Amino acid sequence: MQEETCDSRYMELALQQAALAPHIGEVPIGAVLVHNYEVIAAGHNYREISQDPTAHAEMIVIRKAAERLQTWRLNETTLYVTLEPCPMCAGAIVQARIARLVFGAWDPKAGACGSIFDIPAERRLNHRVQVTGGLLERESRELLQEFFRTKRGTLSESSSPPKPSS
Repeated sequence: MQEETCDSRYMELALQQAALAPHIGEVPIGAVLVHNYEVIAAGHNYREISQDPTAHAEMIVIRKAAERLQTWRLNETTLYVTLEPCPMCAGAIVQARIARLVFGAWDPKAGACGSIFDIPAERRLNHRVQVTGGLLERESRELLQEFFRTKRGTLSESSSPPKPSS
């Protein structure tokens, strides 16, 4: 029961990170990496600002944590992320030796932790990650849906012809 309580608390922190992203034009995906019940890194997407295709929330957090711990081996850590990781991020999670992954919304278009692929469970790799999906799924999904609904509204308004003046 304690693990579930902690997981929810840390996922709430990831959701808070995700909620910051739209204010700077980024897709609301947030991540938090925890070691020994301490948050060692937190962040959200920065792809648009940096024009870096690897600047996903997970990658940002993994880099910060490795720098803070001064090792690429992030053993005994848990990564909380609001959306199921893509193949790039799932690969980085395995390479970083992260012990556990907990994510919010499933990603049927690019998910690599059970939806389309299941990289963390791949037996041919030298490390496997314990994965829990669907924690605070509704909240995670709603953040994304609202962001894209707003973005589509803005795009359709800017692409529609000007309204005639009366």
